[in-house]
Amino acid sequence: MEQRGEIAASPFCVLNNILFHKNKLIMKKSLLLFLFCLLITSSVHSEKKYKGAEYRTKESFLYGRFEASIKSAGKEGMTTTMFTYFDGLPGDDWTSSKWNEIDIEIMGRYNNDVQFNTITHGQTNHVRHQYVNFDPALDYHIYAFEWTPDYVAWFIDGLEVYRQTGEHIQQLTRAQKFMFNIWNPNNESWVGVWREEILPAFGLYDWAAYYEYKPGEGNYGSENNFKFAWKDEFDFWDESRWDRATHTFGGNQCDFLPDNIVFKDGKMILCLTNNTDIGYTDKVGPSVISARTYATDKILVFFSEQVDKITAENKAKYVLTNGQITSASLMSDKRTVELAVSGINFSSTISLIILNGIKDLYDTPNGSASHARTVKVTQQITFPFKVNVGGDIYQDFVKDREFTTDTSEFGFMEKWGVFEETDPIANTDDDIIFQTNVFHITKYIVRVPNGKYSVQLLFSENQNTSAGTRVMDIYAQGNLVFDNLDVYSEAGLNSALIKSISNIEVYNGLIDIHFAAEVGATFLHGIIIDYIGPTGIKEEPKLQLNYQIDQNYPNPFNGSTKIKYSLLQPDEITFNVYDLLGRKIYSKYLGYVNAGLNQFTWNSQSDVGTKLSSGVYFYFIEGKQRSETKKLMLLN
Repeated sequence: MEQRGEIAASPFCVLNNILFHKNKLIMKKSLLLFLFCLLITSSVHSEKKYKGAEYRTKESFLYGRFEASIKSAGKEGMTTTMFTYFDGLPGDDWTSSKWNEIDIEIMGRYNNDVQFNTITHGQTNHVRHQYVNFDPALDYHIYAFEWTPDYVAWFIDGLEVYRQTGEHIQQLTRAQKFMFNIWNPNNESWVGVWREEILPAFGLYDWAAYYEYKPGEGNYGSENNFKFAWKDEFDFWDESRWDRATHTFGGNQCDFLPDNIVFKDGKMILCLTNNTDIGYTDKVGPSVISARTYATDKILVFFSEQVDKITAENKAKYVLTNGQITSASLMSDKRTVELAVSGINFSSTISLIILNGIKDLYDTPNGSASHARTVKVTQQITFPFKVNVGGDIYQDFVKDREFTTDTSEFGFMEKWGVFEETDPIANTDDDIIFQTNVFHITKYIVRVPNGKYSVQLLFSENQNTSAGTRVMDIYAQGNLVFDNLDVYSEAGLNSALIKSISNIEVYNGLIDIHFAAEVGATFLHGIIIDYIGPTGIKEEPKLQLNYQIDQNYPNPFNGSTKIKYSLLQPDEITFNVYDLLGRKIYSKYLGYVNAGLNQFTWNSQSDVGTKLSSGVYFYFIEGKQRSETKKLMLLN
């Protein structure tokens, strides 16, 4: 889990890794050396400002299927993980030349991406950013990978989504420990900008399981080649199977503390905290990280954490010094509130005051303190919009930049570097554009008005001289537009290739191009975006819940009441009830509900387990995208 993309670590970082990730090896070498190194690294350890957590098996496993149900922390600048790792053998000097690791890493900066990776000899990474059609921070999903002598394959919710079979798989021959951790890397390009305001952060794990690789004997997994060995429901710390880590390593901004591993309500919670409020505790209310316009009549307010729907949608909690607020709607990520506004003078500074009392979703909710933010006005770009990706200004191409939520109108998300070529490029008069590229790019984001667009992606294979060396999938607005794109196979060496995407529809003010490596590294030289026209749809369908909720009957009621709702499309539904203070008093997951008319009966006493006082309550039906709320009156 060391910092990704690091070619060589400093001697001190190597010592730090060896001492803590592999300290049992050092102890066998020399007690004096161990104590000396411990003294040095302990001083570093104590200076780290943040505290994370790592849970690891005592036993190491050679091959098998590894599974876990995870709800990620979902905050930028950090990652929630599941992985296996070789940490050495007794009497064997651990070096990076023996590196063996298989990863699933969920970066909170992305709401639709999961990273897969195998790391082999010399700390060589083989990364795939897998597009997913859900936000990993909003619900539990089952993540798994199968490790065999011939392949490593990754699964999400039981479906295989990616497989590696290259020669590097033959290097994965060392028994590895099964691990989970939460940490904040010192690498903004990889995980995004780190902000203390997002603390605390919690990664939740429902269970983990291991299946042995038993070809011809198993009854599970691919070709029934895996056999159940054990499953941990995480009801408690099983000290016979698991260790709580107490180390750190280079590129990690936190120390791993045992107290940041908490077992509660059948879940294991890995905590990322400051150095004083340790464990599963939250004493801080939500604050606004950024506020910006994305249309002349809308402002997006991005909070430091997920917030309560009822308090977040109270428009009285927001005050504009320039303009009026007509409504507030919590979006699907539960961290962004869309304010509908009017009367803004864009030539003057726009300040947003957030009043106290917007609550978070912690067990005992914390309310926001009053604070203010300057609203950033999204600058209108002109079309066609052209970017020299990885390069500088050239004719009507603008200089590239990195995309951040706070400041950027466009840019890449994540890269490992820039490659520059000096040889001429065939099939173009704009050699400069095709001579420079960013590689290991994950996304390209451009803020645009809602509407229809065409996009051109510019490539030239300037490094690899054979087909099959760099192959990638490309998604636009969540749709797979290029499957197994091999630029060399289509255009050859040092030759321009333009791939066009037509009729991209934008409803949320963003064009989102996602790059996923099949083999080798993703890369991009340039991008050209042109406006086609309006969509003809005023509201954002991806943010609407496709159902109608009826008023409960009877209402007022005593005992039980029925709630009817109609779904236009199947959805996963949760039923919630809140009191007037915004406290959740009941929640039930109704599961995957078919389209059409549905009905739910709620008993205010037997379902809740206690007698509620008479009064007004709020009930809402929540799907994957949005929720709808109505009032009910209880009379006891």
